[in-house]
Amino acid sequence: MKILHTADWHLGKKLHKHDLSKDHQMFLDWLINLIQEQHINLLLISGDIFDLANPPIEARAMYYWFLRQMIQLKCKIIITGGNHDSALMLDAPREILQLLDIKVVGGAITPIENEIVVLENLVVCAVPYLRDADLRQAVEGESGTSRVENVRLGIKKHYDTLAEICQEKYPNLPKIAMGHLYAHGASTSDSEREIQIGNEAGIDSDCFSQTFDYVALGHIHRPQIIGGNERIRYSGSPIPLSFSEKNDQKIVLLLELSENKIQEIKTIEVPKFRELKRISGTLEEVKAKLIAFQNEAPLKSFIEIEVIEENYNPLVNKELNDIISVYDDENSVVLKHRFSFKNEVKSSEELFIEGTNLEDISEKSMLQKRLEKENSLSEEHRTLMMEAFTELLLMVEQDDEN
Repeated sequence: MKILHTADWHLGKKLHKHDLSKDHQMFLDWLINLIQEQHINLLLISGDIFDLANPPIEARAMYYWFLRQMIQLKCKIIITGGNHDSALMLDAPREILQLLDIKVVGGAITPIENEIVVLENLVVCAVPYLRDADLRQAVEGESGTSRVENVRLGIKKHYDTLAEICQEKYPNLPKIAMGHLYAHGASTSDSEREIQIGNEAGIDSDCFSQTFDYVALGHIHRPQIIGGNERIRYSGSPIPLSFSEKNDQKIVLLLELSENKIQEIKTIEVPKFRELKRISGTLEEVKAKLIAFQNEAPLKSFIEIEVIEENYNPLVNKELNDIISVYDDENSVVLKHRFSFKNEVKSSEELFIEGTNLEDISEKSMLQKRLEKENSLSEEHRTLMMEAFTELLLMVEQDDEN
């Protein structure tokens, strides 16, 4: 039996207001081909199918389109809900999907046995994201420490209960647990949100009973092994969801099961469909890097720019905005830009002799002092800025009189 572990698709996700639907479609096309070529029998998706609890129509359509392809390939699927997902929305078509070999567990189920999926030669505990209400009863006057500890103990108890049931009823079958949670030691990126109680309620790898032969985790977007145990893994997200993931190699995990054991765990790299590029340096360096940039991915690259200058210069902002406004490259687009200056701007009180009353300083003299501190400005620039400021000040004074 061949099992594929993936998670954190985040269908409907936008990066700085730019749609990622093309990225997702290319991933799903690739995944379908992989499942067909590798003769995958079971697909595990460990939460965060969607990016929003109320995903856009296009994201839902993509989800159901993918499930339809899986039916044609006769690949069984087990889907669990994540913290971004609406349990109600995922569970709504559950009964119909189950008839098509697609098991969906959007939220925690009572009785807990209903989270157990028994296949011919495998048992899967399909545990969704466990919300606070699923794990404990609020206690009046409860301290922050006890609340965090109760959540942690609630997660462990949930998995221990499932392990005991599986061991009692299916002692001779291999067992896989799914989960969507934060495990201590996991390396996060900028794109995760709502990590449970600020990571304080994160669980340790020994939270999972040794009854489980593999733990298929979701929630953290970087693929990684937890606690040095290669059988407890995050598959990570299949596409980069933030610029902090720009250098991550995205993967899915292939488990090969035979003789009632998981014999091998393979990493399969997901192709890079779009490059996220961060360009930094002085304004002149950024200009040169933009001109030299070559996109090698099939989709248009997303670029983030940071201009770093020695001294504050108000003209840098305008010049960079002008560059971006006319930057027209069919293979890339600037999504975000920012500035930083090594020599921070001094506060107004530092511009005048100590003891000077700010009420006695005119607006024009304040600006004049400020301009004198800017060595990067030419005398012509100072004059133009002072003239423009004087004109604006006059307009404000006239408005006040009227």
